[in-house]
Amino acid sequence: MKILVRDIPPRAAWALEQAGIHPLLARLYAARGVLGKEELDDALARLLPPSGMKGTQEAAVLLADAIAAGKRLCIVADYDCDGATACAVAVRGLRLLGAQHVGYIVPDRVVDGYGLTAPIAQRVKDSGADILITVDNGIASVEGVAKANALGLQVLVTDHHLPGPQLPDAAVIVNPNQPGCGFESKSIAGVGVMFYVLLALRAEMRRRGCFSVRAEPVLRQAQDDRDSGTSTLRQAQDRPSSLRTEPKLDSLLPLVALGTVADVVKLDANNRRLVAQGLKRVRAGQFPCGLASLFTAAARQAKVATTFDFGFALGPRINAAGRLSDMTLGIECLLTDDAARADELARTLDGINRERREIEGDMREQAMLIAESLFDEGDEPPPAICVFDPDFHEGVVGIVASRIKDKLHRPTFVFAASQAPGKEHELKGSGRSIPGFHLRDALDLVAKRHPGVLLRFGGHAMAAGCTVGEENIDVFEQALGLVAQEWLDAATLSRRLDTDGPLLPEYRRPELVDTLHHEVWGQGFAPPVFSEEVEVLSQRLVGEKHLALKLKHQGTPVDGIWFGRTEPLPARVVLAFRLDADEWQGVRRVRFLVEGAEV
Repeated sequence: MKILVRDIPPRAAWALEQAGIHPLLARLYAARGVLGKEELDDALARLLPPSGMKGTQEAAVLLADAIAAGKRLCIVADYDCDGATACAVAVRGLRLLGAQHVGYIVPDRVVDGYGLTAPIAQRVKDSGADILITVDNGIASVEGVAKANALGLQVLVTDHHLPGPQLPDAAVIVNPNQPGCGFESKSIAGVGVMFYVLLALRAEMRRRGCFSVRAEPVLRQAQDDRDSGTSTLRQAQDRPSSLRTEPKLDSLLPLVALGTVADVVKLDANNRRLVAQGLKRVRAGQFPCGLASLFTAAARQAKVATTFDFGFALGPRINAAGRLSDMTLGIECLLTDDAARADELARTLDGINRERREIEGDMREQAMLIAESLFDEGDEPPPAICVFDPDFHEGVVGIVASRIKDKLHRPTFVFAASQAPGKEHELKGSGRSIPGFHLRDALDLVAKRHPGVLLRFGGHAMAAGCTVGEENIDVFEQALGLVAQEWLDAATLSRRLDTDGPLLPEYRRPELVDTLHHEVWGQGFAPPVFSEEVEVLSQRLVGEKHLALKLKHQGTPVDGIWFGRTEPLPARVVLAFRLDADEWQGVRRVRFLVEGAEV
């Protein structure tokens, strides 16, 4: 592994420090491209406006008309955490805005597969719905939307995935990645897209005079009323006193934050604001009881919640339901306002997640053996890895692909046999990629070069999924390997770890660790990782698979641990490490969580 130090633009770091930012944070922010303090302003007023996302205004009109007419709405969700939180945000938000009939359907990973299909459209129609709303899916559901149209349903697609060559013929599409959309935050999660639709819907209902107006909001709504040619004060005088107070939608932000972090989308400035606002409310105790129960089940404290909690504690428990069981469990946990029911669901999700970890552990070992059999010991792995075993569980292939990708630093697909009735000869694959290799674009090229090999595919740059016939798995493996060979060079295939360089000893304090943990870190805005040469005073295995270390850092002994490492380290070594604080006999101490070594 090559450990590198990020470039820190001195002017940006100086400007941030002069603006009152802590010197260490100023250095970290500057290294991540932040040029001024205003970029760190996480106020709601700084969010990109909903009007900038193509389709939001049309969606608002469609939904406002539907609510006014008392029509029945049905959400078609997805079976991951982004889809579950997007569904919960849609149901909660639409009800807050006056919708009386809001239901949802979540596809079964095994039986239905991904996205809005023709059979699901039929189920929506059979439920009595008039409006079908997709969340975190739909942009590739050409056939499903066509079936819904034929059944007389109006379809609103809200999604964030990359579109294919043909868009579905929906009444409205809201997706920042659709052609012609100038919304700056292309990496917004599916839950964020749905939240933006609700913001636009509220503004539309406000323009229609659906809410009572208090003195304070008058000035805030003046621009909306000027746009519609109507006086806010005149509207307030003309409205009957029975009108409802305009609902606040900020209660949905904890769910938006959870889905955004769990979906590992890039935390650009707008996504960071959404996550920061959600975290603030969680820490203040202002969040649904289902989230409170999930924090308890995960043995985490909401009052000091971090993005790490969302990504590695709550998110996996929600995702486990979609992988091994029924995502309805996860969605109901996020929707219920009954604390006892929330506790019961959270405990169930925790149990499913434990089962998922056991299955994953067995699969990971088998998959790693298969992957390592593809090359001789001492040789470099092939440019892309493709693994299949008849006994693999399709609900866990994505996690296993991620583990292999992390170890071998290669784009990786792991396949499992479909368990869907009548599709036993299909293989469902989930892929994870490395920087510099756009996975969905690679699948698109494979599909063009080998028509018919990919039955279905979709996804993002770093994660994608596909379905192939069992007889074509070898063709797919060779085709993906050829694309990887063409696109990847030696530098891209070399494992590297970007770090923030040495840690000054005065920053090795528990309270500074708390400050760092309080900030919003994640994909595209990496959490701080420091690196420098240290002396290894002692080392021992704990739990048979973790390396406990006693290090000397700039003359001072410091505890460290390297999770998942069993090989010993030399007496002096350059380590990359994150900061953590643990407590021993009532005293909090800093320890290093080792991420890698340059040996």
